[in-house]
Amino acid sequence: IFGRGIINAIRKHNVNEKIREDGPKTHLVKQGTPTMGGIIIIISILSGVLLWADLSNPFIQVMIASMLGFSLLGFTDDLIKLTDKKGVLPVYKLLFQFLIAGGIVLFMINSKNYSTLNTYTNILFVKNLMVDLSFLFFPFVIIVIMGTTNAVNITDGLDGLASGLLAIIFFVFAIIIYIVGNRVFSGYLNMMYIPEIGELTLFILCSAAASLGFLWFNSYPAEIFMGDTGSLTLGGILGTAAVLSKQEILLFIAGGVFVIEASSSMLQIIYFKMTKRSATGGKRLFKMAPLHHHFEQMGIKETKIVARFYILAVIFGIIALSTLKIR
Repeated sequence: IFGRGIINAIRKHNVNEKIREDGPKTHLVKQGTPTMGGIIIIISILSGVLLWADLSNPFIQVMIASMLGFSLLGFTDDLIKLTDKKGVLPVYKLLFQFLIAGGIVLFMINSKNYSTLNTYTNILFVKNLMVDLSFLFFPFVIIVIMGTTNAVNITDGLDGLASGLLAIIFFVFAIIIYIVGNRVFSGYLNMMYIPEIGELTLFILCSAAASLGFLWFNSYPAEIFMGDTGSLTLGGILGTAAVLSKQEILLFIAGGVFVIEASSSMLQIIYFKMTKRSATGGKRLFKMAPLHHHFEQMGIKETKIVARFYILAVIFGIIALSTLKIR
């Protein structure tokens, strides 16, 4: 409803995307497209949550805090990029993400909602099997949240790609969290029951709806990009939802496209550094990373790549949901 007005306001203030010169040449036509569209997403999510969610619920409170933290980081990064294309230095960006994730760990360790299972995580395919990570719980949660946040950020490189994928995955996680927060359904499916977390279903559905609504403007050819304001916010929400619901491993399946995208970038960097001292210099596994750019360099149209990634996301989502019964 308010998207068009916000886009016009952003365009009026010349908050435009600066396209990388070393990126795909087909992207140069996107130069000048308004960015920081994550503002639309944040307003949409907060509006729904403030109207309908139980704000006294501890999970809603920690999710709002997490979202605002990642939103602030993304907004600051986009703001700095208007004058300095490097944005927030990676070390400071990772440090801020670490602090947010650390706060979530402290909440989980001290929360009474997990009974005595605060440092446990679910294992797939086995009934009622949970493993106590003990002192490894802290780094495990940090890695999941930071990894998810940055994986979404990396994936946000084609018109409508990240927003469409997130709409699908958020819907899958809304189902999962509703089950975990329902004593009857969680008992039937042999999953850990977490009191009060069911309220988080509303938050995740608001995130799915906001992603879908943003896709209206972000689909090819994009009228606006979400920027780090959007990708870090939504990635942070997804990672936080996974750890709060104790479904970190399930996120690895449901978010398979994000895992593949992030892995392709990591492998590209590692392989390049390993072969840097060779006679021909550093070599590359892919024509360009992350993987969606590799397919672009192969001559596949942007819209086809996005559509195929959507299909993969639906398949991964179905697999993730099917594991709930295979126990």
